[in-house]
Amino acid sequence: MREAIANHTGSIDRVEHATAGSVGDFAAALTTADGGVFCKGARADTDRVGFLRNEIRVNRHLPADVAPRLRWHLEKNGWLIAAFDRATGRSADLRPGSPDLPVVAGALTRMAAALTPCPPITIQPAAARWGGLLDPVLLRGDTLLHTDMTHHNFIVDGDRVQVVDWSMPCRGPAWLDAARMLVRLIRAGHTPAQAEIWAAQLPTWADISPDAVDAFAAALAKLARRLRDDNTGAPHLAEMADASRAWLRHRRHGPR
Repeated sequence: MREAIANHTGSIDRVEHATAGSVGDFAAALTTADGGVFCKGARADTDRVGFLRNEIRVNRHLPADVAPRLRWHLEKNGWLIAAFDRATGRSADLRPGSPDLPVVAGALTRMAAALTPCPPITIQPAAARWGGLLDPVLLRGDTLLHTDMTHHNFIVDGDRVQVVDWSMPCRGPAWLDAARMLVRLIRAGHTPAQAEIWAAQLPTWADISPDAVDAFAAALAKLARRLRDDNTGAPHLAEMADASRAWLRHRRHGPR
């Protein structure tokens, strides 16, 4: 794999392995003869290769001011390898009072505007992913969504943010990414009411019905609980289950 990458980049002088936020068998920032790339690899005989194929397929449709560009990809010796421009900066800070919060809001707004209608690519509809948990009618929409709203996927550099790891995209209502981020804010320390106030500033949240929010909050809490119970050694899943349950409790019993 190293030889195949070097054929594209020239000599590889430094390898900085990613420690979070990547679905794959290999992910690292490479300092190379032609500058540097962020490189991801997946073995062709694993489920993870499908995630990387998603990233390759959607990349050219993503807004250039939000997502790093795909430079090249190849398949060799049982590996799929893709190289992207390097996103410089740090993971977004989602805690209350963080200066990153308006930057993240701006990125979500630009993404939704640029990716509605959904580009002409074959992508999983949100109804197929979530339809077993809530009424598929609520998930109708024509926006290309990221869906994986972990703070590691929002790389902040000053007032600029780049959104990486488009490995789990789907097509659905524009508000879905905002709803997913809302729960991440609760996990980061916001109250459910504070997180909803943050979401309310997003244009995509303006037209969502309270019934759709209630249904999605219930579905998300159920899914988060299932993931926690199936992966008892993953602390972040327990934290997401707690955050999702707090949001659902707020929707059912808190002020409207």
